[in-house]
Amino acid sequence: MHSSVTIQTSALTVAQERSLEAFYQAFSDKNPSLLDEAVTSDWQDIPLAPGQDNGREGFKPLMQMFFAAFPDLQIVIDDVIAQPDRAGVRARMVATHRGEIFGLQAAGKPISIALHEFHHFDGDRISHTWHLEDWFGMLHQIGAWSPAALPS
Repeated sequence: MHSSVTIQTSALTVAQERSLEAFYQAFSDKNPSLLDEAVTSDWQDIPLAPGQDNGREGFKPLMQMFFAAFPDLQIVIDDVIAQPDRAGVRARMVATHRGEIFGLQAAGKPISIALHEFHHFDGDRISHTWHLEDWFGMLHQIGAWSPAALPS
């Protein structure tokens, strides 16, 4: 399935908008090579996942792991807030858990988890991405974690 990501903001240059679009398109198209168009070669992904190497080449194996676990993965952009050379993105990862992830076997259940990402540009490309994902929400949605009830 091919989907198009379109981002428009007057605070970013056209080239920066294209880099941001390519960054998210890499996930929706299951095409890690799109990162080469989006981020600098020494891009910093903050925080790194356990075992993840630095730079865009260090992120590509992680992407492949996600594509194997969630073959229908889509990134849905809800908001982009930008200022010159910076963009904040509120998005959702929507998919079905079809393969192993974090040692958990496929549950076949749909997920929709929040993503909050803040990007810094160096010229036309993203040089830093600070991110936060709702992994507890994902674990709950696939039935791997049940939070304790709140006290009454």
